[in-house]
Amino acid sequence: MNHSSNSRGDYTQFLLSNGVGRTPPMGWNSWNHFQCNIDEWTVKTTADALVSTGLAALGYKYVNIDDCWAEESRDWKGNLRPKSSTFPSGIKALADYVHARGLKLGIYSDAGYTTCSKKMPGSLGHEQQDASTFAQWGIDYLKYDNCYHDGSAPQDRYAKMSYALHKVGKPILYSICEWGEEYPAKWAGQYGNAWRTTGDIKDTWESVTSIADENNRWGRYAGPGRWNDPDMLEVGNGEMTLEEYRSHFSIWALMKAPLLIGCDVRSASRQTLRILGNKEVIDVNQDPLGVQGRKIRSKAGLEIWAGPLSRKRVVVVLLNRSGSRAPISVGWREVGLSPYSPVIVRDLWARSFVSMSKRYGLTAYVAPHACKIYILTPNS
Repeated sequence: MNHSSNSRGDYTQFLLSNGVGRTPPMGWNSWNHFQCNIDEWTVKTTADALVSTGLAALGYKYVNIDDCWAEESRDWKGNLRPKSSTFPSGIKALADYVHARGLKLGIYSDAGYTTCSKKMPGSLGHEQQDASTFAQWGIDYLKYDNCYHDGSAPQDRYAKMSYALHKVGKPILYSICEWGEEYPAKWAGQYGNAWRTTGDIKDTWESVTSIADENNRWGRYAGPGRWNDPDMLEVGNGEMTLEEYRSHFSIWALMKAPLLIGCDVRSASRQTLRILGNKEVIDVNQDPLGVQGRKIRSKAGLEIWAGPLSRKRVVVVLLNRSGSRAPISVGWREVGLSPYSPVIVRDLWARSFVSMSKRYGLTAYVAPHACKIYILTPNS
């Protein structure tokens, strides 16, 4: 296989041909819940929990280590070293453990001199060396952050790691974490599979809704192998209500965001697992058409988000961002369906079909900060 050509979109195509990134990546990432407090035991027991809860079987395959996994300095050959106090068995052994459970291992670095925690070196100037190390360890996913760099353009710094990953020839999903600063939706699809469109998410309704709005601007740039990333999930971290978490998950699914669990899976409540484990909502996210749903109408905090799915279906989210319960109506025509042909309506949280009294659309009463998510199937 020829890995020397670095033409436009090359690495993304290489990965797509290896089945990587065709749908948004799903899995878990350590940062939102654990920040720097991670070790190999946490990663192993989380991998086990993804399997035992049934989440792995639903597609949550990537077990991603975020910042703080390495020693503060490189070894005498310039290689990154796993932190001996927290990852004594090394990353290769951890990859083997995770792979033995049918899962994939992700790791983290930074397109700068140190990572965002300042606790370990970045990969700037060491791109090829680090890409080779990651490949040798059996890494399947790289999140590449944007702290403490040399002031050069992210387009250059992120391209270098893309070429390095392509050269090692092992399919490693490449997640560009540049926080949306230089509008990566416009250029990052040449180099990687997903790019952050915003700053870091917080476990608050205000954060989730403002990030959704920001990510929504870039919908037309997304597609198989190239996804907008509004950051990891906060579901289950405890600062929002169940309704808010359900809305967060529904909008992320509709926007074809990577679904990376950000809570402690080992102690997640039944309600949290029920949200993360809703197969019908996951299927919206993983739909092979790969078109990002968009906000199509908003008035006084009452919103309609919608997008096309495979087999001529449409997904619709009715989202209530206001403080009081309210009816939200959607007409078939505004989501691209014929107003005259019958439509089958599936409510994905109720897990039931809706009997249709009105011919041309649908009205639902939605509680504050809650949503309804439906799949509409033309029945002709």
